[in-house]
Amino acid sequence: MTGGGVRWLLLDVGGVLEMVDDAAWPGQFRTRWAAAFGLTDEEFSSRLSDADLPDAARRTGVDDEYWGKIGAALGASAEVLASMRADFWDAYCGSLNEPLFDFVAGLRGTVGLAILSNSGDGARQEEERRFGFSAVFDPICYSHEIGVTKPEPEAFRIALDQLAAAPEDVLFVDDVPENIEAARAMGIRAHLHVETADTIAAIRAAMPEDREQ
Repeated sequence: MTGGGVRWLLLDVGGVLEMVDDAAWPGQFRTRWAAAFGLTDEEFSSRLSDADLPDAARRTGVDDEYWGKIGAALGASAEVLASMRADFWDAYCGSLNEPLFDFVAGLRGTVGLAILSNSGDGARQEEERRFGFSAVFDPICYSHEIGVTKPEPEAFRIALDQLAAAPEDVLFVDDVPENIEAARAMGIRAHLHVETADTIAAIRAAMPEDREQ
């Protein structure tokens, strides 16, 4: 990543702003709840595959239907289903990456701050309740609200439209290499997040001199 300063920072959520291993937690969640229902992981997954779940990653307003069908597929009581649903969101959201969040929040007023995140229906409410993202980021582009997921080019086009920005004016930060490659293919500057200190350094390097903090 080289060149002059950017006008916008566009950040992913899971694995970047949130400290959560998106490659690990879904399997851990499945194993945990399969055992709770006396099922193997494979039996648990099979029941959910047969449940005709709505596409909660690309649709909004379907979270109650989604969880209702899971409950029916597993024969879960309302109480157990509520516990499962709460556990899901705790695992999904993880904990706040406070050093990165605090650094980025400190850039308010000097550069635009936005989110582009693959998400599940209900994520906006859950993440807002925990972390208050809307106080720092605007716009927040969730896949379940824009109808498309990264690394599809349309996700980035929608984000650029909402920012009213040219690709070269944006620094995108994500922890998934395929998403970084897709952003760069569209001319967006991009940084692969691995370590928070390196990401903060990359953001600093992308800032115009008169906007550095």
